[in-house]
Amino acid sequence: MLKIIFRCILKLLYKVEVKGLENYKKAGDRVLIISNHSSFLDPLLLSIFLPDAITFAINTHIAERWWLKPFLALSNVFPLDPTHPMQLKDLIHHLKDTNSKTVIFPEGRITVTGSLMKIYDGTGMVADKSGATLLPIRIDGAEYTPFSRLQKIVKLRLFPKITLSILPPTQLSIAKELTGKKRRHASGTVLADIMTEMMFNTSHYQQTLFSALLEAKKIHGGKHTVAEDTERTPLSYNTIITRTIAIANALKKISTPNENIGVYLPNSTKTLNVVLGLQLYGRVPAMLNYSTGASGMSSACHTAKIKTVLTSRRFIELGKFEKDAKQLAESVNLIYLEDIAANISTIGKLTALMQAKTVNFWYPRLNVSPDSSAVVLFTSGSEGSPKGVVLSHSNILANHQQVLARIDFNPQDVVLNFLPMFHSFGFTVGTMLPIMKGMTSFFCPSPLHYSIIPEMAYEIGATVIFGTNTFLAAYGNKAHAYDFYSLRYVVAGAEKLNENTRQLWSDKFGIRIYEGYGATETSPVAAVNTPMHFKKGTVGRLLPNMQYKLEHIPGIEDAGQLHLYGKNIMQGYLLAKNPGKLVPPKSIYGEGWYDTGDIVNIDDEGYVSIRGRSKRFAKISGEMISLAAIEQHLISIWPDSEHLVVSIPDDRKGEQLVLLSTRPNLSNKEINKNSSGFSSIALPKKFIHVEALPILAAGKINYAAATEIALKEFS
Repeated sequence: MLKIIFRCILKLLYKVEVKGLENYKKAGDRVLIISNHSSFLDPLLLSIFLPDAITFAINTHIAERWWLKPFLALSNVFPLDPTHPMQLKDLIHHLKDTNSKTVIFPEGRITVTGSLMKIYDGTGMVADKSGATLLPIRIDGAEYTPFSRLQKIVKLRLFPKITLSILPPTQLSIAKELTGKKRRHASGTVLADIMTEMMFNTSHYQQTLFSALLEAKKIHGGKHTVAEDTERTPLSYNTIITRTIAIANALKKISTPNENIGVYLPNSTKTLNVVLGLQLYGRVPAMLNYSTGASGMSSACHTAKIKTVLTSRRFIELGKFEKDAKQLAESVNLIYLEDIAANISTIGKLTALMQAKTVNFWYPRLNVSPDSSAVVLFTSGSEGSPKGVVLSHSNILANHQQVLARIDFNPQDVVLNFLPMFHSFGFTVGTMLPIMKGMTSFFCPSPLHYSIIPEMAYEIGATVIFGTNTFLAAYGNKAHAYDFYSLRYVVAGAEKLNENTRQLWSDKFGIRIYEGYGATETSPVAAVNTPMHFKKGTVGRLLPNMQYKLEHIPGIEDAGQLHLYGKNIMQGYLLAKNPGKLVPPKSIYGEGWYDTGDIVNIDDEGYVSIRGRSKRFAKISGEMISLAAIEQHLISIWPDSEHLVVSIPDDRKGEQLVLLSTRPNLSNKEINKNSSGFSSIALPKKFIHVEALPILAAGKINYAAATEIALKEFS
């Protein structure tokens, strides 16, 4: 009777919802229930809403709370200190000898970050040695109550909705040959993976980016600041939503549903509003990489069938892009934001304000699918033309939740966002992740301001930076030793992190750089090192919900070509040879799998080490450069000569391009003079004159020999 009364009270106050009770019944009689620990309410919630009499293996300090004792009296209590080995042995015997359902919180303490805390290896050992069935249960919402330990970290509410999600039962699987400390550590790692998979699988990523924005506003409050740029006007959720609706209403008149609209704009809060405004009514922003020049952008517009491109006169003027803009305007309709803003009347602004007040009522009726296209990001194709990578709303939000299951970002964090939005790292992680999580994203217009960006980090008290090796090395050399005093996380991706850069940040700032790995096609993060799982020289472990297969490559014994599968894998490509048609990812392992083209090793603990790339690309300052495209360009200039471009390591930019050519006396000046509209970063700066290109016996180009020639000449 007492249990029924408490259940009614909790349902009334917290609208408690229990999902997956069928999984509870499937688990059997001897069950170890593992749950995240979000608040002091957790034991009460589980004891009241789970059907049977539950035994709690609970931290001794929490069990002694006077106000919890009456509620714990409703269940059996097994006081537990996770650092005390004898108590863990007693718990193992209890699970072996009795048919009971026992709850244990593997973190051993209530979270003080809002994310999963350390998972104790001892808890994994209990699961391993007892042989009990594991039943993961996610408690969601209790962290926002005053009974949590997140005061001054998140916005607390008296009665937030609480959900208990019961996942399918599972078993802890550890290799039989592991014993002792190695087995204990392995069991803890596997248990941590089960917990992070639980956090991801129960997250709400099946929605649109705009609906996720509305959800974030509800959690953190409409007045919570989440965006700012160099104009130094902080924007709250309320302001972002209102401005997004205003610009969306204007853009709706000049576009059609599902149309790809080019975005030729810098990092700024205005660009954020444009992107969200396009998505609001089902248009698809196609982020043009202006570093590729007019020819690259024109090619991208052709590939994605873009007829309209949004830009800004001020941006064109400050960036000195007048020539590129003029050339681009010959093939598309260039529309300036200044003209759109001038046409938004006072009535239009008031309408947007009223729509913002009622957005929760009318937006769901638009029926924008989470699986519809959210953005087109461009990367180089092996045929030499840019190809569009199409990501859905759920692709992007799934990747957010995968990252958040491993890293404890919180609403107090300030992200210094200098990576351009046309880069997947800058768009998905630097821009969208912070505003959906309640962090503040500070937009810098260019990553090339090597002296200014460290000063900005100091001024705004940045706590998170996402960057490439090239930029991190440059900032590290320019920065004062105290500029990065407030940083909690520095995450590197898009190109290999050089040891010199890692050591520089460690010695000068006392900061560990967490290297990750991914691709635009994976939205973009696939693996990352974290404080809890870090191994130097690797790019970390694959994120939750990521499956992988290694394709054997002849001649390589300890690595294989990586194929990935997960909720964050792109919808497909847009290719120049068939403009506008979506081509799903292809892999020898079937539909939905993505062939990365990268040769990797994955060790017994799941850490990924990159051995090299099978495709003929170079990564320079984080940008993928197609060697074939450069060669075709050079052939078009000097068709009577033979040209071959190879890439060799470069300490500053990751890689550098070397041109082997049968044309004598080539120079930077001569190539630049004949490469109008072609990005400077994609042009070789070093040259080798050869009588003939090296070839294999079968008549094909010997790329390995060509690379050796370049290395011998310039290394």
